[in-house]
Amino acid sequence: MPHRFRSLLAAALTFAACTLPAWAAPAPAPLPASLLPALHWRLLGPFRGGWATMAAGIPDQPEVYYIGTAGGGVWRSENAGRTWVPLTNHIGAASIGAIAIAPSDPKVIYAGSGQPEPRYDIAAGDGMYRSADGGRHWQHVGLADTRHIGAIWVDPQHPDTVVVAALGHVFGPSRDRGIYRSSDGGKHWQHVLFVDDSTGGVDLAADPKDPHTLYASLWSIRNYPWLSYFKPIVGSGSGLFVSHDDGVHWQKLGGTGWPTAPLGRIGLAVTDTAAGTRIYAAIDGGGAVAATGLWRSDDGGGHWLRVNADAPVTNWYASRMTVDPRDPDTLYTTGQSIRVSHDAGKTFHVAKGAPGGDDYHYLWINPLHPEDRITASDQGAVVTMDGGKSWSSWYNQPTGQFYHLAADNRFPYWIYSGQQDSGTVGIASRSDYGSLTFRDWHPVGGDERDYDVPYPADPDIVFGTGLGGRVSRWDARTGQVENVSPWPVMSYGKRPTGVKYRYTWITPLVIGQQAPYPIYLGAVPFG
Repeated sequence: MPHRFRSLLAAALTFAACTLPAWAAPAPAPLPASLLPALHWRLLGPFRGGWATMAAGIPDQPEVYYIGTAGGGVWRSENAGRTWVPLTNHIGAASIGAIAIAPSDPKVIYAGSGQPEPRYDIAAGDGMYRSADGGRHWQHVGLADTRHIGAIWVDPQHPDTVVVAALGHVFGPSRDRGIYRSSDGGKHWQHVLFVDDSTGGVDLAADPKDPHTLYASLWSIRNYPWLSYFKPIVGSGSGLFVSHDDGVHWQKLGGTGWPTAPLGRIGLAVTDTAAGTRIYAAIDGGGAVAATGLWRSDDGGGHWLRVNADAPVTNWYASRMTVDPRDPDTLYTTGQSIRVSHDAGKTFHVAKGAPGGDDYHYLWINPLHPEDRITASDQGAVVTMDGGKSWSSWYNQPTGQFYHLAADNRFPYWIYSGQQDSGTVGIASRSDYGSLTFRDWHPVGGDERDYDVPYPADPDIVFGTGLGGRVSRWDARTGQVENVSPWPVMSYGKRPTGVKYRYTWITPLVIGQQAPYPIYLGAVPFG
């Protein structure tokens, strides 16, 4: 039987009942096992970027870029972001927290799995991966129990010398936290810096003038899913460390003016001025005003000055910084927008925000061509070749995170889901235009990332859930969205002990498939 005919036959048998009205459709029968070999996965889309955690480029190949994503692995563009191709569909981890390209051999790429942003649904990984051919093939190179990797540094002269900041198990104690070093491309690892089983590595930076000098940020982190937004993620182990021998030996940095309160996540950036090595440290104090803000040292960590106390400058969710390679006083910070300072951190203004991104996580600037840049955000990765005047599209990366799927009873049927950070999607399973494009999908009300379920008796009605128990009803005929929540008080961002009904990251909703089609919403009553 020809392959195409077998695939069509399987689809026809599976969805034949969908041609009947919903009230007349029989209960679906299990698919015969004999038909399973004829079924194959195919990409539906949508081609709308999802969460990009990290980005990097090759300085002397200004159109080549790599990104790591929270749920879609590593991707590469060879045309400055116009198109992207996946590189890691067959490795063991979908979540990538860090990537690094060897400066002396750009074919050598390291990817650290597991995102380092703690919250309800943080995705863990299974260690480190290495490619020696530009990402075409990958080898697992250990550190499987580190779970979340925040940063990777590769020696500028030796592509097999690599240092890794490992956050460890954020929901429990872990002795696999800290800083690791390998001098043979990951075949063997040394655990070169360990503080305690609650403190892990989250950021790394090297002195541009002395690449043998590395700085590391360690973070005391123990998270609890039901307290994700309420318990400060701080501890006595958080701090900065320095190594002067490529990461073999480390010592803790303090210095005059360094805050003493229990600290949270610390973002790092290192550059050089005429006066000496400058370190920028964006510190989250977990609510402690005296410890929160942007700190700067102009003598390699001997003395510190808090130059900015504004909350948007630092946070535990996106605390990465980038210094302009042409000017040590020009600093970029990431958060709900990309902010830039031209006076060494004293004042900032927004350089990039929505539309096209919110919750930015990283900005990479090409040291040879500083007008060429790539940023990673919740809405994918975009590239600029003119210093930020224009950016590539994020509607070309099928990297969205979807947690739940539902389908209606039409033929061809439609699939529904909520995309993390980007709203809802209803998408056709077949197109009148050949491939599925933007013509074949659209929002269906609701919020981001949750359940979107079509009403069995009328596929033009879609019920969607959202943050803290909100329920919407979308009507395709009018485009109208109504709030039909059974309980009017949304609990998102509220302390669980102060609300009547508690929800986790996802608000579950199902609809019965027989008349009168009852709708069920899941919640946990307090007390």
